[in-house]
Amino acid sequence: MSQPDLNQILSPIQKELLEVEALVMKNLETDIPLLTEVGQYILKAGGKRVRPAMLLFAAGSLGKITQDCCQAANIIEYIHTATLLHDDVVDNAELRRSKKSARSIWGNEASVLVGDYLFTVSFQYLAKLGQMDLVHALARTTTLMARGEILQLIRTNETATEADYLEIVYHKTASLMGAAMQMGSILAAGTQEQSDRYYEIGKNIGMAFQIVDDALDYRLNNQGLGKQQGADLKERKITLPLSRLLEVANPADQDQTLEILDEEVITDDHVQSISSMMDRYQVVPYCLGRAQDYIKLAKEDLGRMPKNQYTDSIVALADFVVTRNL
Repeated sequence: MSQPDLNQILSPIQKELLEVEALVMKNLETDIPLLTEVGQYILKAGGKRVRPAMLLFAAGSLGKITQDCCQAANIIEYIHTATLLHDDVVDNAELRRSKKSARSIWGNEASVLVGDYLFTVSFQYLAKLGQMDLVHALARTTTLMARGEILQLIRTNETATEADYLEIVYHKTASLMGAAMQMGSILAAGTQEQSDRYYEIGKNIGMAFQIVDDALDYRLNNQGLGKQQGADLKERKITLPLSRLLEVANPADQDQTLEILDEEVITDDHVQSISSMMDRYQVVPYCLGRAQDYIKLAKEDLGRMPKNQYTDSIVALADFVVTRNL
């Protein structure tokens, strides 16, 4: 399958995305220079605004994309950005989207506090929209996201399973994508059934999105993915590719993998060694197949939604998620 063009996919909501982008930057202008500088730095760091787009697409498919939809999309991007700031501190990450992470420039304290600010100001803007259904949706999701961080923290190499990984991905990534589409449905006055279905669509696209992202981290001769190859391994994250390798590899390769994970420093040579083993055991194709399973579920639900340019765009976005950078 040829890779869809993301700009073309987003074209039906280009005007609204520009408005969201303006809100994202304007709403972060404060009288505290450090807060404004750190927040705008990471928000300008090359994100595609996929989550805001999902909210706008859901709203457009069921009704009209209003100013409130754009503000809600801004809120979703703030929540996502807050998690990136916090994740980089937890992971001691030096890079974010091929640029220095905020923590590597301003320190952990500033990154954590700016992330906290983005969380709190998001709920301030959310309250102004005056719809308790939106508050409930986002409150539930941010609780799930925090739970996912803790689940990831306590996960160990010896006990890591695919089921554990999928639970963490749902909490940390997919729940916010589900909430974005659910909130778009609520703002467009969709029915409860439509709102619930859009949550599932967003969740399943989110599951696929993260699985593909984690699989591509181990592709040999990996380029252009916005992070160093093997970054997850160097941070000792037990993502699906590593769980799969530990499950299917022979005992000698399993031992070698665990020995690398126990090294004081995981080097580029270690990354190449693990990536080569994954290539032998067809780990990346397995992961991409699992991602396709989630996209299939999303498309089945999309087939029950109104047929228009916005649902067509969601289908195209789903295809983009599983074909990007392959």
